[in-house]
Amino acid sequence: MTTPLPSLLEEYPVVASVKDADDLDAVLRSDCRIVFLLYGTVLDLPAIVQRLKDDGRVVLVNVDLLEGFAAKEIVVRYVKEKTAADGILSSKAFMLRAARELGLYTVHRFFLIDSLSYRNLAPQVRMSKADCVEILPGCMPRVISWVVADIDVPLIAGGLVCDRDDVFAALKAGASAIASSNREVWAM
Repeated sequence: MTTPLPSLLEEYPVVASVKDADDLDAVLRSDCRIVFLLYGTVLDLPAIVQRLKDDGRVVLVNVDLLEGFAAKEIVVRYVKEKTAADGILSSKAFMLRAARELGLYTVHRFFLIDSLSYRNLAPQVRMSKADCVEILPGCMPRVISWVVADIDVPLIAGGLVCDRDDVFAALKAGASAIASSNREVWAM
């Protein structure tokens, strides 16, 4: 990875979140260059990633959602050694630190469901030292502006980013990029 992830997000602010084989086929027909891969198993992950890489995509694997893997650092090593993935997403700081040590891009995912999860976000980001933060749901402009003020890395708004209005509201609130599984959003 020669280009820093924040620079890639500046160039390609719409990230495709791919959750199944149908989405995989659709993203390969889209203009989205960055893909968050939200599915896969120990058996098929290398082939799925390779398909995306062969088409010139930047691929980050959500290691928290892989089937057949445990939440252990060895998963990050597997992704690095057995796939062509560029990075990982995880809600676990220790997984992200392991990925950074291996030279992978890192995105720290947060599910902001209440004030406690919000208060824990900045300290967790300092621990993980992730390249970027993704907050879910990403359709909360007020909360996006709070988080952007609290962290020193780019923010990706993901989850429930459903239409053009959500995209522009998130970007106006300070998000650097958006991530969505909505194929109509991919076309923006």
